[in-house]
Amino acid sequence: MGTWRGLRVAFVLGSLFMVLLIIAYWDDVGGPNLYPFQDPKHKSLPSGWRGPSTTVSPASSSVIQVQTRASVAGSSNAEIPPEETPEKPAGETQTRKEGEGEGDEEREQEARKQRIVDVCSGKEALEFPGRTRAFEQIPFRELDHLIVDDTHQIIYCYVPKVACTNWKRIMVVLSQSLISPVTGKPYTDPQSVPADLVHNSSLHLTFAKFWRHYGSLSRHLMALKLQHYTKFLFVRDPFVRLISAFRNKLGRPNEDFYRQFGSVMLRRYGNASGSVAETAAEAFAAGIKPTFRQFVTYLLDPETERESIFNEHWRQVYRLCHPCQVKYDFIGRLETLESDSEQLLKLLKVDHLLQFPSGPRNRTAASWETDWFAEIPITERRELYKLYKPDFELFGYATPDSVLHH
Repeated sequence: MGTWRGLRVAFVLGSLFMVLLIIAYWDDVGGPNLYPFQDPKHKSLPSGWRGPSTTVSPASSSVIQVQTRASVAGSSNAEIPPEETPEKPAGETQTRKEGEGEGDEEREQEARKQRIVDVCSGKEALEFPGRTRAFEQIPFRELDHLIVDDTHQIIYCYVPKVACTNWKRIMVVLSQSLISPVTGKPYTDPQSVPADLVHNSSLHLTFAKFWRHYGSLSRHLMALKLQHYTKFLFVRDPFVRLISAFRNKLGRPNEDFYRQFGSVMLRRYGNASGSVAETAAEAFAAGIKPTFRQFVTYLLDPETERESIFNEHWRQVYRLCHPCQVKYDFIGRLETLESDSEQLLKLLKVDHLLQFPSGPRNRTAASWETDWFAEIPITERRELYKLYKPDFELFGYATPDSVLHH
């Protein structure tokens, strides 16, 4: 009897030891989803983030874990509330649909990135300034469009006239670099960030500022961030972007652009007798304002290039964002802005923090090209295309045959 009783005691103790061992191992590897109140997407929230989120204190988290384990261990038939476990068939159907869409989007992204690789490697037999230089050879002043967000490990190269206002709004919210006068706290909604403030360069940390901040370590830090951060930009049909820039900056009274560019165009290429009006208001009131043809002539004038690099609103994207030196993880297009933005926010893992601002779109359409170029001589159209051909080729935009041959 003593031997049998000893065996029973040993069996019970052994069983208890195995149960404890299993529980300990289960905790280490995570086990099944026994913690329905801990949303995995909140694990990546930056420290100090003050935006809307659901948090669980360590104490309450421990209680939830203990209670959940107890309910599962107490009964193999324990019911789990419906809201904590969505119906499986619906979840599987949704996953398949999202998977199919994501597959198409990922293939499109790979095609866009491969296109850049082909053009930059010389496969397309297209030469353009800076194609083969190393990133270290790019002057700091030419890196002023690469905005860095260290908290979320993001680098955004902004291109004027390609939804850059709204993307700068998003970068401001993520970096918490602007305080709302209403709440006294950083903005959490991109839509509420004033559009006129987001273009203030002091709000954004760019690569161009690294020398001032980090001195001789600048290039090394840039290389590390380029290697590990998620890098993106948005592009647009180059000729449509040109039309949009002209309409916005020179086709309406804009004192800064009139003084710096519009009055120069009128003096050089205009037929106006006498002196040119000193202000945009005076020029537009008199009906003497820059024309799109004068704008194109200005862009093609060798004197323009010698004076200074193009203004950012009509500077080529390859000179703004250096796609042959920066391996972008995502290339968005204005033509597919909504779907690309949604996909990108998921890639950046910030889609639970904010949404891309909705609102009026830029109204310049590709169908307008023929009308806008009607008064431009065919030879100048072709010269202009040569000037922007790298952007057409790098980002996969079709040659505008209707403009170049009619």
